[in-house]
Order: sequence, then structure tokens, then C-alpha cells
Amino acid sequence: MATNKNTDGNANSKTKAFRKKSPSTTELIQGILNGDIATLARAITLIESTKSEHFQKSNDIINQCLPHSGKSIRIGITGVPGVGKSTFIETFGSFLTALGKKVAVLAVDPSSTISKGSILGDKTRMQELVKDKNAYIRPSPTGHSLGGVARKTRETIILCEAAGFDTILVETVGVGQSETAVHGMVDFFLLLKLAGAGDELQGIKRGIMEMADAIVINKADGNNIGRANLAKVEFTKAVHLFSPKENGWTPKILSCSAIQKTGISEIWEVIKTYIDDNPGLDGIIAKRRTQNKFWLLQTIEDQLKQQFYENKNIKSHLEQMITLVVDGKISPFNAAEKLLNLAKET
Repeated sequence: MATNKNTDGNANSKTKAFRKKSPSTTELIQGILNGDIATLARAITLIESTKSEHFQKSNDIINQCLPHSGKSIRIGITGVPGVGKSTFIETFGSFLTALGKKVAVLAVDPSSTISKGSILGDKTRMQELVKDKNAYIRPSPTGHSLGGVARKTRETIILCEAAGFDTILVETVGVGQSETAVHGMVDFFLLLKLAGAGDELQGIKRGIMEMADAIVINKADGNNIGRANLAKVEFTKAVHLFSPKENGWTPKILSCSAIQKTGISEIWEVIKTYIDDNPGLDGIIAKRRTQNKFWLLQTIEDQLKQQFYENKNIKSHLEQMITLVVDGKISPFNAAEKLLNLAKET
């Protein structure tokens, strides 16, 4: 069987030798800028690490890659489990690589709350795309991060762009607040829907539909074509009830069949139109500036929270306070104030 050079797990003998030693920050950065996938994968693993000794090294890598990033189209793709996200992404990704694009798929993999391991394996679900030399698939377990989005997804986008990927596809879990978080890191937000399932059955809230720049009815094939056409009409009426977007864009309603590969080019044309019509300070650039501000504030909150729970005073008193709150001997607000004051004393 042929070796697949674009996945994390495959490497030639030179790469294996590289992996035996811990590469320097300079080596990792140079490898990323040279488009070396094995180095990219190793750097992403480093920035995903929660070990304190990796923090500074990962920050150095991100800062050095930052000037080489920002030139891709970032597309968020969401939809509940069963809507066909993985099949759509594989078909869409293959369509883009056929156009000469370099595509990175950041597939956020649901984590089991019991085992803490990933439930799905996106590389096994995208068997054709994973073989494509112009595609890179990076599944990341969500863990307990904001909205189910992998904690370092945004930094991973920067590294992938620095490695030469001009189209970034970010797949969400499709449940919880993951859509909100992904919406805050992409240029175009695409919502996949099914015909005839109904919003309640699909678990999609109105707020998510309002975030979408395009709503695509997937699985529009066979006996489902009629229902898909009807769904397009219904969603077209629905989007006109939403508040207009700041840039004046009206969400487009399309249909496709990821299996039969129909409707894919039309989706790409809509995305290109959106990007071309919303370039400068009132469009994509403005959106990314707002996103940068949001992620700065979000990172501060995350690090303050981490520092709080790693505080020695907190570790020695937290369980005691929890017991008192559970037993009704102290209010949660009073307990929180006491713990916060303890943290200040350190």
C-alpha cells in the first residue's frame, strides 16, 4: 500500500530520525515555513500541550509564524451529527484541491466525558481526502474547552497558514456552543441542514441560523430532491425574518449532494463572492480585527482561570469549600469570594 505523506502518522526515515530528538524552536519554525507536514503536526501537538514547559516554546512558534499567516480563506462548517459533515468536507476539500488549493481541515473531534478520548476519527471518515497530497487533516479532541472547540484551534489556523495552506476548513462538533466559538475564528460560516427533519429534530437554534453566511441542504439526491427543494424555499423565507448582517450580506440558501458531488461548485462560488464583496476595513479585515480582540480577552480569562485552580491556597481549600456549599453551610457566592481572596494572598 502506498505511503500517505500528508498525514501525521506517516513519515520517511529522515522524519523518523527527526522525531527521535526534540527539535529546536528554530527548526520547527523553518520546517513549518518550508511546508513540511511532519513538522507542522509536531508543532501543533506542542501548542496543544497543557504542560507548562511547552508554553513559551509554543508562544515563540506562533509569534514567528504570525507574519506569514492571514492569507487563507477560513471557512467554518457546522451541522448536527448525521447531517453529513465529514462526507461534505471530504467532497468539498477534494473539489478545492482539484482547483489547485491547499486545504487544511481542522476537525474538532468529540471527546467522551467518560474516557476523555476522542469518539470519532476524522481521518478514517475522510479516507480519500487524507490521501490527497494537497490536503492536511488534523483531528483534535474537544476536551472541556470553550464551546467544545479544541483549545488551540485558532493558533493551529496560524500555523497551517504559515505552512502554505490557503483554505482552512474548521468543522464543529455540531452541539453546544461550538458554533459560536468557530464563528469567532472564521471568515465564512456554513450551516449544513437536512430536508424534512425540522429544526427541533436537528437541534439547531435560531441563533445559529442567524450566524450562518450560507445554509446548505445536504443529501439532496434520489427521493430526497423534492424535499430538499421545498426546504430551500422555506429557509429562504426564514432568513428574511432575521436581522440584516452588518455588512449587508443576506445568507444564501443552497442544496447539494456530497455523495453525488452535485452543488459543490455553486457553494464555492457563493463563498468567493462573499470574500470578494467584503474585503477591507468594512469586511473580512474588520471581522478578523474584532476576532483578534475577542480571543485576546478570552485567552486572558482562560489563563486567569487556570492560574486560579493551580494556586496552592486554592488547591488546599477548594474541596473544603465545596463540601460546605453542598451541605448548605455557606452560600456559593460567599465561598467564591473567600477563595478569590485566598488567591490574591499568594
